[in-house]
Amino acid sequence: MLISGAQSAGVCYGRNGDNLPSDTEVVDLYKSNGIGRMRIYEPNQATLEALRGSNIELMVTILNNNLQALTDAAAATDWVQKNVQPYSADVKFKYIAVGNEVHPDAAEAQYLLPAIQNIQNAVTAANLQGQIKVSTAVDTTLLDPSFPPSDGAFSSAANSFITPIITFLGNNGAPLLVNIYPYFAYIGDPANIKLEYALFTSPGVVVQDGSNGYQNIFDAILDTHYSALEKAGASNMAIVVSEGGWPSEGSDAATNGNAGTYYSNLINHVKTGTPKRPNGAIETYLFAMFDENLKDGAEIENHFGIFSPNKQPKYQLTFG
Repeated sequence: MLISGAQSAGVCYGRNGDNLPSDTEVVDLYKSNGIGRMRIYEPNQATLEALRGSNIELMVTILNNNLQALTDAAAATDWVQKNVQPYSADVKFKYIAVGNEVHPDAAEAQYLLPAIQNIQNAVTAANLQGQIKVSTAVDTTLLDPSFPPSDGAFSSAANSFITPIITFLGNNGAPLLVNIYPYFAYIGDPANIKLEYALFTSPGVVVQDGSNGYQNIFDAILDTHYSALEKAGASNMAIVVSEGGWPSEGSDAATNGNAGTYYSNLINHVKTGTPKRPNGAIETYLFAMFDENLKDGAEIENHFGIFSPNKQPKYQLTFG
């Protein structure tokens, strides 16, 4: 199956379950559902083998506990030579996400930029820089202020951490990867954020910000990050939404109905832009392919899948 270049929605393939299908079955499930993009959380060899010849675009994540080692240039070269080069002829690597949601006060923060630089240099040495963009995935906690969208900026605590990273990404033509979860925004402030605003079901504009009107919080969060990038000197940088989903169990708002509505509306919505960046689709990765029964944390963490581990769809979603 040929995947349309216009497709915007991919799906994250997390593997924190003891009842999940084989990697070959997973890749077949992506193909049979027209899902043309995948994010994985470590360079699992069985997954990479299964992806050969699939035409699925791939984002590979480097976990935070590996960042310190990759401040050594030779280790970064080894990482690319082991996990990318043997597959690059017939696996469509698109992004390497160096770190996921590293916070400025985390122990790993000091290692993030050197690791990104070394992985970028290794990708360039392998002559893959035209195909693979090296970036990092951040969450929404780096912003302050975060409302209204036009006032968005990186917080004083995050600024010295993230600005050199953004400068490096910009010099290499890479996007910033951002994990965006309207679900958590809603449950964190239900008095001020209505469920309809989180689920893309508001009948009209909820937030007016200058000439831009916002009917959903997804666009508002995304445009807040665009405003922050502008203030950080990166007004032309693209954002890829590297993660985002809605759980089907585990809290009041976590229902099958809400999750199905969210995913369906998200897939349709990201075919077009935001009020601030109206031209072009929003490349977005749904979290996640399967319910994962071994995930730590609150009960909701086990229920983000769009498929059950038996490969049955939880919702009627149409990709492509």
